[in-house]
Amino acid sequence: MSTGEIACTYAFLIFFDDGIPVTAEKIGALLKAANLSVESYWPNLFAKLAEKKSIDDLIINVASAVAAAPVAVAAPSAGSAAAAPLPEEKKIYK
Repeated sequence: MSTGEIACTYAFLIFFDDGIPVTAEKIGALLKAANLSVESYWPNLFAKLAEKKSIDDLIINVASAVAAAPVAVAAPSAGSAAAAPLPEEKKIYK
């Protein structure tokens, strides 16, 4: 993700949390107040997304996709550092 995309995502979520309709101008004003500069197309893309999709639906879809994603756990190989025993904890208090 680019810095502009992340900044606009946070602005998008701030407006959603406060119940404020998302527009490119509002995103731009918020980013300017935060002293952030982004490529001019990012606020427009996020505003168009807000027009076409419900923010509630976007959040629910992302949350359900994350919950449904399988977790891949690699088994450590015999020569890897993960297989090495952990060092003993040092007690710094008595």
